[in-house]
Formats: sequence, C-alpha cells, structure tokens
Amino acid sequence: MTESESIQEILASCRTVAVVGLSPKPHRASHEVARYMQAHGWRIVPVNPNAREVLGERAYASLTEAARHEQIELVNVFRHSEEIPPIADEAIAIGAKALWLQLGIENDDALAKAAAAGLLVVQNRCLKVEHASG
Repeated sequence: MTESESIQEILASCRTVAVVGLSPKPHRASHEVARYMQAHGWRIVPVNPNAREVLGERAYASLTEAARHEQIELVNVFRHSEEIPPIADEAIAIGAKALWLQLGIENDDALAKAAAAGLLVVQNRCLKVEHASG
C-alpha cells in the first residue's frame, strides 16, 4: 500500500487517536493538530507523562497505559525521530491500526517494522493538513 493509500484509509477508518507528545500548551503544533482533529469529531487520547489532562481529555504516561483504558486506532507521534522505535513497538503491542509520524519526523526502520506487523504507516506528514485537504 502506498503512503497516499495509507493516508486515505486512516482518514476514512480511524476516529480514536493517541497523540504521543501532546502538549498542553496551545501554541504548540501538537496541541493545534489535536484540537483540530477533536473539532472534527475525532477522539483524542493524550500521551504525555508530564500532563494530567489536555483538551479536556485524561492524559496517560504511555501508549500502553492509554490502551488499558481506550481502544486506540491511530498513534500520531510528536517526538524526535530517534525516539520512534519504542513508540512503534508499543503501537504494535497495543494493536493500533496505524502509526503516523508528524511533519519533520522520520524513522524508516521503525516504520518498516510497524508496516511488517500490519499497521498502516505514514511519516513526515501532518495529520491536520492531510485531513483538511482530503
């Protein structure tokens, strides 16, 4: 499946998104993207060990913890590229349908592993931009 096809499938089928690295600060890109998706009917599950709540939703310290309480379809990541491998492993372990690395974030090895495990994968693209242009 091409990245464009993955994007189309994610936008068509996912509605619950864990946002790894979601900042409670309104001026941060992660907050802006999550707020936009929330406004368009998506359920936001914040993953940030330093926050208790973001955008009115309970924040979790890890994807694994979040998955104990929520059914996560998409893992949207706002972390440094070198931090992606353990996040990809967690996304696989929790049974997420897709892994999306935001603009400027790339890790080919981690994405290949996630894709081999059956996840839809996207990197270096903005979920908000793709949704708005879809």
